[in-house]
Amino acid sequence: MSLESVRAFFATHAPDISVIVTKGSSATVALAAEAHGVRPEQIAKTICLRVGDRTMLIVASGTARLDNRKFKDRFGGKARMLDAEQVLEATSHPVGGVCPFGLPSPLPVYCDVSLQAFAEVVPAAGATNAAVRLTPQRMAELTGAEWVDVCQ
Repeated sequence: MSLESVRAFFATHAPDISVIVTKGSSATVALAAEAHGVRPEQIAKTICLRVGDRTMLIVASGTARLDNRKFKDRFGGKARMLDAEQVLEATSHPVGGVCPFGLPSPLPVYCDVSLQAFAEVVPAAGATNAAVRLTPQRMAELTGAEWVDVCQ
């Protein structure tokens, strides 16, 4: 169902972007980089977090790490990672396939400035073996994301 919701999202909002399904898993940054022939930094990983009662998605470069101080300064609280079941409930995507596309209900999406270093990034597409290729700017536009600086 998750992969289908992502395909439906792109069919409606960006029919020029194709979902790429690989034979092997691309559930980790290293596997995704290998599967798509890009550097790990170009993988746009999506992290599902909660601050207080607010659930949000942060999309960052595959090798970037969340900076707790920057995050707290920007969002007013400590980030709590959701467990796999909570992530699936919030996004409809399994861990390893989480992305800001095809969500069952709107969530705030924030793109970290670490993505702006690349002409093209590769975020997951709702399954542990699916992804898309697009510019960071296009991803932010399609998801209504706000640019933030919350990673090291």
